[in-house]
Amino acid sequence: MTTRLTFASLIFFCAISLAAIQSASAITIPTVPIGNPGNGNDPLTGNLYGGVAYSYRIGTTEVTNAQYVAFLNAKAASDPLALYSPLMGSLVRGGITQSGVSGGFTYAATTNMADKPVNFVSWYSSIRFANWLNNGQGTGATETGAYTLGPLNPDGTPVNVDSITRNAGATWFLTSENEWYKAAYYQPAAQGGDADNYWLYPTASNSAPTLATANGVFLVLLFIGGMAYPLDKLPTVLEEIAKVLPAAALSESVRGALTPGVDVPGWSIVVLALWAIGAPLLAARFFRWEE
Repeated sequence: MTTRLTFASLIFFCAISLAAIQSASAITIPTVPIGNPGNGNDPLTGNLYGGVAYSYRIGTTEVTNAQYVAFLNAKAASDPLALYSPLMGSLVRGGITQSGVSGGFTYAATTNMADKPVNFVSWYSSIRFANWLNNGQGTGATETGAYTLGPLNPDGTPVNVDSITRNAGATWFLTSENEWYKAAYYQPAAQGGDADNYWLYPTASNSAPTLATANGVFLVLLFIGGMAYPLDKLPTVLEEIAKVLPAAALSESVRGALTPGVDVPGWSIVVLALWAIGAPLLAARFFRWEE
């Protein structure tokens, strides 16, 4: 059985996934099994995507900066293949620094970034990382294994890039679209999945994820908070409800303070004061960190 992990690369503005067999090597990548080989494609894609004929595993997280640092320290002391991108150390979404001179480069994850997804990784570096995993990590080769890169240009990129495909017997590799799609959406109806065996969202649900719901609540509060629509134009009931919300009180206070000839309404100050006192008390009484 093969397994897959997720590999983030912002150069392509996407998450690249890898598949692999677990090994007790320098870095450990947790995975989960994807079974039910021979499943059909998702009807909502016109029966184009989701079917995979074999079992495999997929990583539970994206490849982290710490994991990629291990790769760099093993294979990029001089870095002729440009496995390291300067953007990793210069931009806020990076997370890896390079120290020393060519021949003795060392790499480290920046503060609080070790467990964050690695970014700014090219497709070439992604398949070289897969080859390194495929070959046992450590001093394992980067040019053969799951993929054979062949002759290289002076900048380290393959000459025949269009001919690079997954080799038979590969254990760690980039996913196909079907492999990724199945892992994200497929669950047989007989095992608690949707009636057509595919969920609408990769959260094992047909309901929009929480963030979408939260955005909807935000829009409602924006509407009745006096920021996108004047309070006095709302129906009376909504206006009275809005006046006890901090969003409306704040917007009316700011409007009164910044608009010449308009006073800050007294009710808005009272509401803000009550929320400023009450909210911390309620949080102290009822909020608990999850264990």
